[in-house]
Amino acid sequence: MGQAVLRIEGLPESALDAAARFHREWLDKAREALGTSEALALVFSAAAYDHRGWRLAAVQDLAREAAPKRVNGIAGRDEQAMATTIDWLAQAPGITGQLLVVD
Repeated sequence: MGQAVLRIEGLPESALDAAARFHREWLDKAREALGTSEALALVFSAAAYDHRGWRLAAVQDLAREAAPKRVNGIAGRDEQAMATTIDWLAQAPGITGQLLVVD
């Protein structure tokens, strides 16, 4: 089982448009990934400050829906820092519903 990692790509710069596209194109993929895993890490690219609200809400709502499975989000530019955070989350069974920004 383990942790699935889903890289969210191709979202618009506008926070509202990005949220709409995430829910339209990525939400079902996230739920699908959770079906075969005990945890899910959603990986977002860095974005403007106004993306934090919708991203956190999506992660938290997915985490509540999937409990006792875990869902977390990671965002940033530094691929090595994000990879390290993904690995850490895989070993942190008490962490869920978080959006971690690493740069």
